[in-house]
Amino acid sequence: DDPVKAYVSIIRGCDKFCTYCVVPYTRGQEASRHPDQIVDECQKLVDKGYKEITLLGQNVNSYGKDKPEWQSLFHDLLYRLDAIPGLERIRFMTSHPYDITRDLMLAVRDLPSLCEFVHFPIQCGSNRVLRKMNRLYTRESYMEKVYEFKEILPSVTLGTDIIVGFPTETEDEFEETYNALKEIEYSVAFIFSYSARKGTPAMRWQDTVSEEEKDRRLQRLLQLQNEVYAKQRQVLVNTPVEVLVERQSHKNKELLKGRTRCWKNVVFPGGPELIGSLQQVNI
Repeated sequence: DDPVKAYVSIIRGCDKFCTYCVVPYTRGQEASRHPDQIVDECQKLVDKGYKEITLLGQNVNSYGKDKPEWQSLFHDLLYRLDAIPGLERIRFMTSHPYDITRDLMLAVRDLPSLCEFVHFPIQCGSNRVLRKMNRLYTRESYMEKVYEFKEILPSVTLGTDIIVGFPTETEDEFEETYNALKEIEYSVAFIFSYSARKGTPAMRWQDTVSEEEKDRRLQRLLQLQNEVYAKQRQVLVNTPVEVLVERQSHKNKELLKGRTRCWKNVVFPGGPELIGSLQQVNI
């Protein structure tokens, strides 16, 4: 029902087995779609007028690893999709920090259609809790990749998911997450308090953090992230940005809504004839 943006699944399942996540048990092992199918589907969507395509997978970075005979890893697929005339923007999610590659970072820098926004979930800032989550990376290795990415492409913005109150998380470990959020200054952050999911290993562990404490930690992170958002928005004032016009505002039909390449919402005056076009908007 969206005339501008479309979503294309490129890989199903997950092999990472994070202890809080049920996906590997419900969707099975990773299985990539053939790149020719994906390119064909994206071409058909562009022919129908779609301007932006988001590639979906529980971990898009694993794309093609299960089919080495294709000789098409995720960055290879992106180069093929970038060559489709009329495809203005490509996004993807989710990108697991364990196996993001330098080749992918270079693709984000070099491909005109690829947006400079990467959803790159840290989940937690404590190494002990990350091990308990089975996230397969440390805080230090995660930060190394963040700074490598920013060195390659200084304008890149990152999104994250964060869980507070994971079983046995201490106050000091929560502070490590708080400090990571403060240091990186994510452009988008989805922050949740932990709740057990049936069928996951974490379900067997005692939920040692009270609901009141989870909520306190959650509110602290939300307040910090709102401060980051305000800071980032202030920087954009009097700056021209490229906006893909998505729709009219529900509240005021004289206003249009769209997003920047880095996922910021923009509201500005204009008529419905601009929907689906790229516009330079001065913030």
